[in-house]
Amino acid sequence: MPTKRDYYEVLGVERSAGADDVKRAYRKLALKFHPDNYKGDKAEGETKFKECAEAYEVLSDPQKRQAYDRFGHEGLRGAGMHDFSNMGFQDVFSMFNDLFGGGFGGGGRGGAVDQGMDLETEVEMTLEQVATGVEKTLEFERMDFCETCSGSGAKPGTTPDKCVQCGGYGQVQQQVQSFFGMSVRVIACPRCKGKGQIVSDPCGECRGSGRRKKKRVLSVHVPAGIQDGQVVRVRGEGEPGSSGTSRGDLHVYVRVKQHPLLGRRGDDVVCQVPISFTQAALGGRLGVPTLTGREEIDVPAGAQNGDVITLKQRGLPNARSGKKGDQYVQVFVEVPRKLTSVQRGLLEQFAATEDQNITPQRKSFFEKLKEYFS
Repeated sequence: MPTKRDYYEVLGVERSAGADDVKRAYRKLALKFHPDNYKGDKAEGETKFKECAEAYEVLSDPQKRQAYDRFGHEGLRGAGMHDFSNMGFQDVFSMFNDLFGGGFGGGGRGGAVDQGMDLETEVEMTLEQVATGVEKTLEFERMDFCETCSGSGAKPGTTPDKCVQCGGYGQVQQQVQSFFGMSVRVIACPRCKGKGQIVSDPCGECRGSGRRKKKRVLSVHVPAGIQDGQVVRVRGEGEPGSSGTSRGDLHVYVRVKQHPLLGRRGDDVVCQVPISFTQAALGGRLGVPTLTGREEIDVPAGAQNGDVITLKQRGLPNARSGKKGDQYVQVFVEVPRKLTSVQRGLLEQFAATEDQNITPQRKSFFEKLKEYFS
């Protein structure tokens, strides 16, 4: 008997992965190994797909996952696992409809709405674009109806035949022996894969699938204030279902590039700016980066290392309310590593006066320090 791979390894997730991470990982792998997408050997792709489905069945179920974490594959004996090796693609997809927006076919004429497959892509944005919102042009490929056969899969001039096994309904009843006795379930017809039709003379362009990969160019509006990792959902831009009645959606994941000078804290923006000790002592004007470019701010005399200057409403807009956050400028006093003889002489003169002015403060500090440790 071949040794089964670790389920976490199969899905490529950590053992501490949450339910959403497991679901997301399985969905990506299921799409990758789908026969319409997998470019390698079809038998190999089907084997990998069923391996992923088995791993997801365990890791998505809290009780099965707990047993697996404690005892490995042996802990799943008698746990009611499905035998994916004897199931077809359509049957497995129908088990996980929540992942695929209604499944891949299998609905048939008498079934539920034949929702097509959802797609995913990513866009990258700068922090400045997050502040204003932006229109992004996306280019991607998706499986779409074959133009030659209009999606029927049949050679032009011919029509598909009604499936004799399901009578054109795309579904059949199957008796299942369980602990409670015989039960009946409705599954996708194994002969026509839930389509209700059989193509006897297939289209030469799509080889009877009714689908071909097509390039799609789409403009998507990404709203201002969006967070890194959030998703913009574009309805109806996924792939069509087997009957073509409804398309899936396109999920656009947003990635915000790291700004070289500015950081983000929710709707607020932060930056750290160095100043000289003379600027800290005397105060003055200082140029700082903002989302709209360089801006001059006033540094108050006597500024201390780490002090923060607040620029009201210079942050990012809230995605819901539209209210802008603030920008916080933290100043750091830089001490020069090398001094000229003139600079050293001036500082020594200043030090002579400084000692007289701050000696009482230093004594007060040391007295407090002594009291703290006493």
